[in-house]
Amino acid sequence: MSRCSGYIAILISCFLTSTVASQGTNEHHYKPQRIVSLNLCADQYLMAIADPAQIAALTHLSRDRAMSAGAAAADRLPVMRGSAEEVLTLNPDLLVASPSRRMETRAALKGRYPLLELPSAKSYADIVRQVREIATAVGHGDRGEALIRNMDASLARLPPKRPRGVAAYYQRRGYLTGAGTLVDDLMARMGLVNLATRLGKPALSRMSLEEMIAARPDYIIIEDASDRVTDLGTEMLHHPALNGIKRLHLPQAWTVCGGPAYVMAAQSLARQLDRH
Repeated sequence: MSRCSGYIAILISCFLTSTVASQGTNEHHYKPQRIVSLNLCADQYLMAIADPAQIAALTHLSRDRAMSAGAAAADRLPVMRGSAEEVLTLNPDLLVASPSRRMETRAALKGRYPLLELPSAKSYADIVRQVREIATAVGHGDRGEALIRNMDASLARLPPKRPRGVAAYYQRRGYLTGAGTLVDDLMARMGLVNLATRLGKPALSRMSLEEMIAARPDYIIIEDASDRVTDLGTEMLHHPALNGIKRLHLPQAWTVCGGPAYVMAAQSLARQLDRH
């Protein structure tokens, strides 16, 4: 099964489960009909929870295969660049944005539309909270609970957690992902010790090739896009001195945002670790 089809399968499963559940309730919730997202991560939740007809626009990055786990689904939905002019034309009844991005657009639109702020998810617990928050805001609480049940069940089927050693999420140009991130949360779930956390490094730092060679983790986790040498930034990840360190691979689109892709990332890591 391809990455995109796997993600869509999760969305379909959640939609069908929540539809059956909603047939047994008389609850009626306000459902916004012109939702606009200014946040790539909000895109992922909206595609999983809202009706397609409710979505007036997602971000243009929602169709970027390298950044968006739901890119295939986004191909069938309207997108925009995120300017204030575009938002004004769409006249949304719900605007979903990051507290720290698209500040110029948010400033121009301040007070005009109902706003839901969605900070970056740093753990699976954050994802669960955000699913509920988005589901309530778009009028599909049952659908949100169905998504959570499906994610919980999928994670419960993973192999039992056991110590796996030390891993470094090493990115092009020597960037290292540390504590307080989804990647760190995933590592802990898999029984891996994050090298960056062990060294007391922040959420994002840099580590030279020489430092990585000296640290010698059991695993290096790299993004799929860095699995081949394309420039000087990726060349260091393939230095012969690192050849003896086992490699794990994850698409960036599965870790850059919270949402159903967290489960896919956990499942992939579990399979790869079992092979080692």
